[in-house]
Amino acid sequence: MKYPELILEQMEIGPMNNFIYFIGDKASGEIAVIDPAWDVAYLRNHAKEKGYKITNIFLTHGHKDHVNGIDELQTTHDVSVYISEHEAPFYTPKCKNLKKVADRAVLKVGALELECLHTPGHTPGCQCFKYKDILIAGDTLFIDGCGRVDLPGGSAETLFKSLQNVILKLPDTTVIYPGHNYGDVAFETLGEQKKTNPYLQSGNLESFLKDRM
Repeated sequence: MKYPELILEQMEIGPMNNFIYFIGDKASGEIAVIDPAWDVAYLRNHAKEKGYKITNIFLTHGHKDHVNGIDELQTTHDVSVYISEHEAPFYTPKCKNLKKVADRAVLKVGALELECLHTPGHTPGCQCFKYKDILIAGDTLFIDGCGRVDLPGGSAETLFKSLQNVILKLPDTTVIYPGHNYGDVAFETLGEQKKTNPYLQSGNLESFLKDRM
């Protein structure tokens, strides 16, 4: 691991190849679960085996395949759930301890600080979580792909702006950790993705729409 202070675990769980993440502070053992879904018993047991303490739930967005484990997890872990303040009401889970966060908000896990980057398009409230040059990208960006835009609240034009104005402004060394295992590799640098991901190569909206739609 490049950062000795960091806990970062990527787990593929469920029938839709979801990536669920543990991210946290190695010194304290405190972690956030990003997008808890599908197999809460596994998440609980894995955290316990590693000696991790679940202290937060972070959501990249509100689609069911990313949030369907919240209620079950909260029966044993009475923790706060963080979602973008821009998420559509019909995607915002009705759960305990829900907190809405702004673009560029900083969330703490132990001594670690993660920055929220609002990247709408897949849903109105899609967000990524950034720690140094690590980006948990949710369904904004996949390896050689990007999120679909044909569900309620989706917008190809908005996603294009998010990729151009947020994602592509990050350093090439940024490592993209996507929300689903849809690529040939589980994660990759933004610099490499610029060479192979057609949705990052669309220099204008017209080209992007042609690819995406």
